Amino acid sequence: MDDQALLRYSRHILLDELGIEGQETLLRSHALVVGAGGLGSAALLYLASAGIGRISVADGDCVDLTNLQRQVIHRENAIDLNKAVSAARTMSAINSTIRIDALAERLDGPTLSAHIAAADIVLDCSDNFHTRHAINRACVRHRKMLVSGAAIRFDGQITSFDPRTTGGPCYQCLFPDTPDINEERCAVMGVFAPLVGVIGAMQAAEAIRLLVGIGQSMSGRLLMLDGRAMVWQCVNFSRDDECEVCSRSHVAPARELRHASQ
Repeated sequence: MDDQALLRYSRHILLDELGIEGQETLLRSHALVVGAGGLGSAALLYLASAGIGRISVADGDCVDLTNLQRQVIHRENAIDLNKAVSAARTMSAINSTIRIDALAERLDGPTLSAHIAAADIVLDCSDNFHTRHAINRACVRHRKMLVSGAAIRFDGQITSFDPRTTGGPCYQCLFPDTPDINEERCAVMGVFAPLVGVIGAMQAAEAIRLLVGIGQSMSGRLLMLDGRAMVWQCVNFSRDDECEVCSRSHVAPARELRHASQ
């Protein structure tokens, strides 16, 4: 790092758990963020400001006026602009020293797999059940760390998965992909604006902790936030021995938020 970088990230460097070595790790890291909506907005802003050296952001949607209530990475002049492009523009204004790849598409199939294979860590800030499971399958296949968040109405949740570890669960263990899934869409159900910021910021925090190796990961722990009472609840879960994706353990039942807010 040069003198400007040392100054920019000085408040990170002052942390014993992070320091210069940890910050250099972040600067060498590549994060893929799927979704530049409500969750992605907060996550992307903090990843960029924290100095993740390369950030790929994927979203096939365009900014709409209704998004501005909670998707704080976008501006009024970005309405009708692709969300990944809009997000990249804001991140570049915050930190011009990092590489930002705007993927103006909905990743799926081989394309999703290829982008996940190229990343060090994946943040699932998507807005549908199909994408969540596709991301999980690719992360397990390529042994990539995954941070998953969701928010709808006043309810939020976050956890992470690390396929590199022996015996760790995956998203399928926690929320099996069944044909009777009912998506909950914020366009119909609504979403409390600050809630997505809280969950998205926590996704960024978890990603940074995993990349540097700070503390204990959230693997096997689902944190759920009741935004009405501002109360957190932690549910422990384990690998499902019959899991169709990672082929192990069983998970304690938990309620999934089927649609992360945009």
